Amino acid sequence: MDFFTSMNLSSSALRAQRERMNVISSNLANVNTTRTEEGGPYRKKSVVFKAVDVNDKFNTILKSNLDKNINSVKVDGVVEDKGPGRLVFEPNHPDANKDGYVEYPNISLVSEMVDMLNTTRAYEANVTVMATSKTMANKALQLLGQ
Repeated sequence: MDFFTSMNLSSSALRAQRERMNVISSNLANVNTTRTEEGGPYRKKSVVFKAVDVNDKFNTILKSNLDKNINSVKVDGVVEDKGPGRLVFEPNHPDANKDGYVEYPNISLVSEMVDMLNTTRAYEANVTVMATSKTMANKALQLLGQ
């Protein structure tokens, strides 16, 4: 894999992880939102990633020799969880139903924080790949210049 292909792969992963982080942040910000414009509580959102073939000369050669794909990643969409929210007995809450229960978003703070840590680590790993590719390219140019 050449330097530019590895940088393109990493940059696509960085964009995807940034989108994932934005969705997680939105989930965390709305963990107690009981009323939305659509009606009802906020619904947890998740990012769906999709692998995309990299179309370059190197990839074509590699596919013919190894019969494997080199992929990049992109955000295929953001999906909303359709599961039920969590019911909390709060009869004095303005959004309480006739039985006194309020439906809160179906968001787990613990799982969102774990997702945030995983996203941060994946982002950091791709930044490291980009830095390493850049260093290798610079060293190769220095060797050619000598």
